[in-house]
Amino acid sequence: MGGGSGLFTGLTESMGHLVSLDPSPSGSVCRIGCGPLAGELRNGESVAVDGVCLTIVRTGKDWFEVEITPETLRRTTWGEKSPGAAVNLERALRAGERLGGHLVQGHVDGVATVTEIRLEGEGRRVRIAPPTLLLRYIVEKGSVALDGVSLTVTSVSGAEFDVALIPHTLRATTLGEWRISRRIHVEVDLIAKYVESLLHPYSGTPTPGASR
Repeated sequence: MGGGSGLFTGLTESMGHLVSLDPSPSGSVCRIGCGPLAGELRNGESVAVDGVCLTIVRTGKDWFEVEITPETLRRTTWGEKSPGAAVNLERALRAGERLGGHLVQGHVDGVATVTEIRLEGEGRRVRIAPPTLLLRYIVEKGSVALDGVSLTVTSVSGAEFDVALIPHTLRATTLGEWRISRRIHVEVDLIAKYVESLLHPYSGTPTPGASR
């Protein structure tokens, strides 16, 4: 989902912040403050912002702009964000680069909710309640992208799952801001969706997250 097309690893390069979100004929134009990273960005390039793949349409000294469609606003938390909100940023993977996380498309499959946060040494263990239709893709020790960050599922219990956040992740991403009831983007493992598609050919019922 979103206006871009790229492949990502779920490893946040830097954090930016929402400067403005203004209506436009095609939906909304969003300006993201990104500091020095702006000098490395080009118009037409794909960037994942909180896990949503978007296309850069304009750049400035320390910001870039993307267009967000009404579909993206409906299916993500973008419509809930206010100026100043911190966001995770990752540029699209280039050929030959190391894959340090897992393959992430930037197509949000749904919005999950943080239900519990427990201290675990200097890190945290967080419990997440995803949309019911996505539970079949969540497996213990499998991969999941939350707000664009590649994480390993530590356990699955009923309709919820846990992830462990190390101190570096808490410092380097917006996940350090998570509180109970926070709504977050979830993208399930791409490989799991392809396996399901091969085992269960399309029956006319759309797969969650398939719409862009």
